[in-house]
Formats: sequence, C-alpha cells, structure tokens
Amino acid sequence: MANPFYAPPPPDDGSPNFTGDAELGFTHLSGNTDSQTLIGKTRLTWLTGNLTHSLRGEVRNVTKDGETSAEQYLLAGRERFDFNGPHYLFGFARWEKDRFAGYDQQLSVIGGYGRQLLAGDRQSLSLEAGPGYRNDRLREYDDQQLAVAYTALAYRFGFAEGTDFEQEMSVEYTSENTTSRSFTALTARVTPRISMRLSHEIKHNSQPPPDTIERTDNTTSASLLYRW
Repeated sequence: MANPFYAPPPPDDGSPNFTGDAELGFTHLSGNTDSQTLIGKTRLTWLTGNLTHSLRGEVRNVTKDGETSAEQYLLAGRERFDFNGPHYLFGFARWEKDRFAGYDQQLSVIGGYGRQLLAGDRQSLSLEAGPGYRNDRLREYDDQQLAVAYTALAYRFGFAEGTDFEQEMSVEYTSENTTSRSFTALTARVTPRISMRLSHEIKHNSQPPPDTIERTDNTTSASLLYRW
C-alpha cells in the first residue's frame, strides 16, 4: 500500500503486481446545525522490476449552513527504485490546491535517497531526504519559485493480523517558509477487503501568505477503506 507522503516499502516476493485502495469518509448534520464533510482518497501501486510506481488523489470539502469552510485537492505520482539491501532512490511530483490556504495552487517536484531501516512482517521504518523545487501560485501576489530541502519518515506497526498503526512525517524547508506534515492512523480490518480507519492529519506552514488566518490545519476522520 502506498503511503500518503512517501515511497511505499519494497514488496514481498508474493506481492501482487497491482494493488489499490479507496478511502471514504462522510458526515451530514441537520437540524440546529446544517453541515457536511467529505473526505475521499485513492491510491494505486504497481511494480516493474525494481521500480515501484504509485499514484494518489485526495479531496476534502466541508460546508456549514451553505458556506464552504474547507476545500482541498491533491494529485501526486511517485517512483521508487530499490537496490540490493536497504537503499533506494525516489522521486515524486505533487499538485495541491487549497482554497483557504492563500495559495491558488502549489506544484512540487522532489527526489533523493532513502533507506529502509525496518522491513519486517510486523514493523517497517523508512527514512528519506533530498532536494526539490516548488512553484507557489499566490492569489494576491507574484508567484514564488523555491528550492526545497525535504526529509521524511514512515513507520508502521502491526498489532495483529489486519490491525496496523501508522505514523508518517515530512518537512519541506524553503527560504520563504517551512511546511511540516504529519499523518497518524489506526486501521482495523473488518472483511478481507474492507477496513475501518481512524486518522489525524496535521499540516503546518511556518509563514503562510498574509491573507491566511491559520498556520496549522488539523483533520481528524473516521472512514472506510476498501483495498484490492
């Protein structure tokens, strides 16, 4: 399974050549409060020799009393090339659009070196780092062309068959700001293909555009996850 931020771990010998998952969370409140929240995510992963390819997409939308308070979109593609042993190279491109973050859109291209420190049945841990480039398209100001220094980690622990804890973090440093991301999730299998997931995501921008109110976005969700 492809992780939200990082190159997926190397596949086992018996892994299928093509896998995917789709995650959906939706709430609707009516009466004294009229609000709707939608979170949708999908990931595809396939193998070509020592290369692992992954694609992912995400959408978040929150409305309250007919007014939109959150609207986010993300598309990303990633490549990972595994050498003999724990070493690998990676590269990814990511497009983001967040209506309330002060950016019209952001495009990032990053590559570098990674090391798989743990790759067991119960635990996996990978660290990676590298340089990159980011284009920030601002609504009220000139576009920014930024060099990026990137580092990330991804950890997974299996409590039991079908029940996993995941912790993923990344930091992207530029001359204008530092963007930190965290993803924490507990996933429990309900059927061979359907799981329940509780997750919490944090995205922090140390210096957002001047018209942005908050520096940190928090998303806590409960969703269904379908894997194939």
